[in-house]
Amino acid sequence: MAGSVAGNSTGLEQRAASPRSRHLINRKIWLPKLIYNALPAFYLAAGIAAFLATLYIGDWYWLVPHSLLVSAACIHLALFVLIRRHRGRKDP
Repeated sequence: MAGSVAGNSTGLEQRAASPRSRHLINRKIWLPKLIYNALPAFYLAAGIAAFLATLYIGDWYWLVPHSLLVSAACIHLALFVLIRRHRGRKDP
């Protein structure tokens, strides 16, 4: 067993050495716990701020659909993150 471990590289080492692992999308990103816990609140606040900004847009009416789209995306992302975290915490 020790000979096979020393002679062969593990799957993790092979993935780390592969060219695909150099891309950001394939890497795991580790965030500090404070930022990780604050993400849904940030997304929700950004969505509400974008929605409220549409109420105060004066002469630039072409910005309204963009602001509503950003608002919907941020609120959707906040709910998605909260639901995913809630599913992961279910106790047996």
